[in-house]
Amino acid sequence: MSALRKLAVCYLVSVSAFGLAAGLRAWPNAADQAARLFDEKIARPAADALARADRAFLDAPDSNARVVMALSAPGPADGRTLAHADLPAIQRPALIDGDAPQVQLTLDAPVMIAPDLPAQKTPAPAAPPPRAADIPRASQQALTLEQLRARTHLVSTLTAEMLDNFGLFIFVSKAASGPLAQRMYVFRKEAGALNLVYDWSASTGREKAEVDARGLRSFTATPAGFYQFDSGRMYRQYRSTSWDQDMPHAMFFNWQREGVQTGLAIHAATGEDIARLGARASAGCVHLSPQNARTLFDLVKNEYRGQVPRFSIDGNDTMSSKGKFSHRADGSLRMADGYRVLIDIEDYSGADGSDAVALF
Repeated sequence: MSALRKLAVCYLVSVSAFGLAAGLRAWPNAADQAARLFDEKIARPAADALARADRAFLDAPDSNARVVMALSAPGPADGRTLAHADLPAIQRPALIDGDAPQVQLTLDAPVMIAPDLPAQKTPAPAAPPPRAADIPRASQQALTLEQLRARTHLVSTLTAEMLDNFGLFIFVSKAASGPLAQRMYVFRKEAGALNLVYDWSASTGREKAEVDARGLRSFTATPAGFYQFDSGRMYRQYRSTSWDQDMPHAMFFNWQREGVQTGLAIHAATGEDIARLGARASAGCVHLSPQNARTLFDLVKNEYRGQVPRFSIDGNDTMSSKGKFSHRADGSLRMADGYRVLIDIEDYSGADGSDAVALF
């Protein structure tokens, strides 16, 4: 319907209304007839036309418009998308009469859509394998400063082969004085960390020339170095012939010197030597209290039997105490049955603070 036609309709309705009002004033008796005529000719047709328009508008079919998405040239990793809308003309019914207008919806140009995507993370480089000295740092034990220093110093001396092939590590300080002097620290390897199991008072050699029970001159020293237990010389009860002395729960070292197995061992102190624990008091062995010696003996025997690497032997038929293992021609370790326990004896007091202590 054009604008001129709408204006004409409005004019005719106004004229009719004024004419009706004048007629009612002139002929009052004709009011009922005029009301019926208005209802039939004007009010009802107008209401029907409005109802039809409402139904036509509300019941119009959905649009078949399509939105087409296309990735931009940089690709999926760029996180952007180009989009354009393909919207055909929509036909709407006329409100009263005449043709419905054609409504064409268009977009002038493609639209760049930048969704809020999470930033892509560059994969982190694979962590290098831990160094041998870093492995024990996983432990979360609450240790004293002396215990931390003992573990830190022990770790600084261990090689990767030692950490890989042993499960129990015994550190003994043979120092005459200092915060770590004459103590034994027992560490268990658990989940790649060295956790402290025991911290005991001990006694090592008197470090002086003496005469033994047989009248032979001997130097009562405890030699520093790395050692293993001899699986064939583990005794709950033993007596030393050289010193005519009992050695309960004796665990001898597998260490030969010039082709002869030595008598170096860890065992319980007896008699007056129990009161001397914490000072240099032995003829060369490492002394513990009777209870602690029994505890260590049972721990080693019950939990740590297995294959271990053997220390190398030099041209003088002396076994290395410096931590040097024997290897085959292909570079692999020479293994033998024994106990997976490594003993480290050092003249280290812990008083100089030379080792960095990690408070972990």
